[in-house]
Amino acid sequence: MLPVHLQPESHVPLYIQLRDQLRALVHAGDLRPGDRIPASRELAAVLGVHRTTVANAYAELESEGLIQGHVGRGTFIQGNGNGLKLTPPPPPPLTNGNGLRWELLFADERGDEILSRLTASAPEDALSFVMARPAVDYFPVEELQICVNAVLRREATDVLNLGSSDGYAPLKEALLELLSQDGIAAKDENLLVTDGCQQALDLISKAFVRPGDCVVLENPTYPGAGAIFNGARARCLGVPVNTHAEPGKPLGIDLEALEATLAANRVKLIVLTPDFQNPTGTSMPLVSRRKLLELASRHQVPVVEDHIYARLHSRDERLPSLKHMDRSNLVIHIDSFSKVAFPGLRVGWIVAPAAAIERLRLVKQTTDLHTDQLAQASLAEFLRRGYFSKHLAKMRKLYATRLSVLDEALHKYMPEDTRWTRPEGGMCLWLELPPGFDASELLIHAKERGLLFAPGRYFYVQSHLPNTLRLGFANLNEKELVRGAATLADLLRIEMRKRQRGVRRAERSRVALV
Repeated sequence: MLPVHLQPESHVPLYIQLRDQLRALVHAGDLRPGDRIPASRELAAVLGVHRTTVANAYAELESEGLIQGHVGRGTFIQGNGNGLKLTPPPPPPLTNGNGLRWELLFADERGDEILSRLTASAPEDALSFVMARPAVDYFPVEELQICVNAVLRREATDVLNLGSSDGYAPLKEALLELLSQDGIAAKDENLLVTDGCQQALDLISKAFVRPGDCVVLENPTYPGAGAIFNGARARCLGVPVNTHAEPGKPLGIDLEALEATLAANRVKLIVLTPDFQNPTGTSMPLVSRRKLLELASRHQVPVVEDHIYARLHSRDERLPSLKHMDRSNLVIHIDSFSKVAFPGLRVGWIVAPAAAIERLRLVKQTTDLHTDQLAQASLAEFLRRGYFSKHLAKMRKLYATRLSVLDEALHKYMPEDTRWTRPEGGMCLWLELPPGFDASELLIHAKERGLLFAPGRYFYVQSHLPNTLRLGFANLNEKELVRGAATLADLLRIEMRKRQRGVRRAERSRVALV
């Protein structure tokens, strides 16, 4: 049997302990290509753990190319997973009998499992808090259909042709009006239409960041931002986010830590979400926004403001954006329709100084030529007819209700020592399990109950806290939110009782030895 020893009392999840020990056995040469390892059920019985613990470890090792399962034959060691030579060193095969081994040709090593994988293999009726997405049942499809038909009748030939790389002119006019209502005085030369905020980040990265440049990201942060700047070979510096206001520590990015980071490094960009930050849901107070802009101006570092959730505020009063407060012309403001109306249409925008927009426009030309004109024209019509403002008001009310219901359910069901953020808008909140618990390990058991959430480890730039998780609430109705909170709390209490029994057994064993 394999020389594997798991430590249930450790803060490291059991499946990660198993994964790392099996990988170490391969690297040490104790397991070699062609060796058969026990089936997941067999090894789970020997180790005294749940079968899903072994299955999760095997799944990660197989995705690395280290092991391979064969139906009817078993699971076998394939290679070493990271290019280290074994003894004897087998040449890495480019084919596996079914064609080219593409994973051996990828430029990058395998990154962390993306969030969408959490839902890919889940049952259709699973209760999923994983994604921060709009409520699909409330998509204004009929209104959009009216707009699309109007555009096609009026200008089908034009919008189905190639257009300007900086955006469809009527949409830019409508966006400039929308920005003016937000207090942002922009002109045509300050605006670039994009295929959503993800492309905006990608264009900014290509235009400004060279390999080795330092980029400040919130820690935790939106995984898509980390993927973009890590892909550009930037040196990503994570600055902590304060999730609970304390004296001298207001909500949002830790300004003391940011100031120290700026003083110690030559930073190229600061990237952050001041309103309803993903994943924590926190928002920076006004005084913090002023201090942030002062720091950025003093150190001459541009700020990329992700404004994608800001319109989804539950209160009538709304804090001004960084771009609205910007007096030094150093904020690059990005936004999109995807969180308010139609995530599938992929239309967003960048507001920045004219020189930066011109550079970004040239970069965009080499990326996609132009943004889909039919989508742009339809959204311009959607704005012009007033549909956008009506839909936004409806969604703000809906999400405020759902957020309140989730918060009340967590208060009702969650055990003590569990904390969560109290956003005043957006689409997600951040939950901290009691110390010593691991969200990834809890997710294994939650899946068996038809419940999914996003463990915190997917959001950290560095030094992740294993007891954290994100709950996206926008696409779940009130009954589902209450049921999900109750199920999560029940699972947590079960795990707490298991730990208490383990502690008591350990104490009895110590007494018996004495």
